[in-house]
Amino acid sequence: MTDTPLLSVRDLVVQFPTRKGVLTAVDGVSFDIKRGEVLGVVGESGAGKSMTGAAIIGLIEPPGRIASGQVLLDGERIDNLSVSQMRRVRGKKVGMVFQDPLTSLNPLYTVAQQLVETVRTHLPLSEKQAREHALALLDEVGIPAAKRRMDDYPHQFSGGMRQRVVIALALAAEPELVIADEPTTALDVSVQAQIIDVLKRLCSERGAAVMLITHDMGVIAETADRVAVMYAGRVAEIGPVRDVVQHAKHPYTQGLMGSIPTLAHDSDRLVQIHGSMPRLTDIPPGCAFNPRCAHAFDRCRQDRPSPIQTGERAVACWLADQEVGQ
Repeated sequence: MTDTPLLSVRDLVVQFPTRKGVLTAVDGVSFDIKRGEVLGVVGESGAGKSMTGAAIIGLIEPPGRIASGQVLLDGERIDNLSVSQMRRVRGKKVGMVFQDPLTSLNPLYTVAQQLVETVRTHLPLSEKQAREHALALLDEVGIPAAKRRMDDYPHQFSGGMRQRVVIALALAAEPELVIADEPTTALDVSVQAQIIDVLKRLCSERGAAVMLITHDMGVIAETADRVAVMYAGRVAEIGPVRDVVQHAKHPYTQGLMGSIPTLAHDSDRLVQIHGSMPRLTDIPPGCAFNPRCAHAFDRCRQDRPSPIQTGERAVACWLADQEVGQ
């Protein structure tokens, strides 16, 4: 694995103009993903996780737009491409796996027809070669009796099998980056584990980079190499998943970790983060988490902390700044 990141997001800002003013949904987000690496992006609903993923692949609904910042894929900017140029990037260089497979699959076409069309759009293969490639993909993602099932329609598959088909579709053109947005949310726990295993295996065997968006810290701990914790459109903390899970530094991350049930500690109650995430129209000055933070002091209410880098970790918290200064 080279040190050069496959994906670099730099100071990304996504805004939506409204009658009440401009809403900032993603506010200065930066991170890298290397080849063969899984970056988990976690946070509550409304944290800006899915919006960040949509911005990277050029799927922000107008009037939303990238107001500033850069998205670089393999060193080349993709945030300023035209619609037609971006369409070529999607599928060929970037594959997408969404939460609901029914929104990704056309109910009027068989699984084979959809895979073959995607393969032939991006790869120079004949109809026969594309069908063989489609069959190999279905085998790879674990569809039983794939040769017999590939001519079935999406509604003839279970939810977990449909999600496997979506992963096969995302990988059809052999992309370098896969963005998976809540790929396991609608599935039961045993199927979740199988889908996670498929993503991890594809990442390691193909050397692709994966951006895994979820609100489930358990999925992140099981799957990701590094994790970015988002809150109110910003990255609160980012670092190796083991470090962040075991030694969270940001008070919000500590609250997330404390809310996960564990067999290791005999505790009557889970940690609760009081309050709720602010609306985009009502983000407080300073650190957005300060109204919910037990450690907040005057500076937290006045100045917005930028991520402070220490080794492989970066934490957007004035407490971390105090630690560095000691």
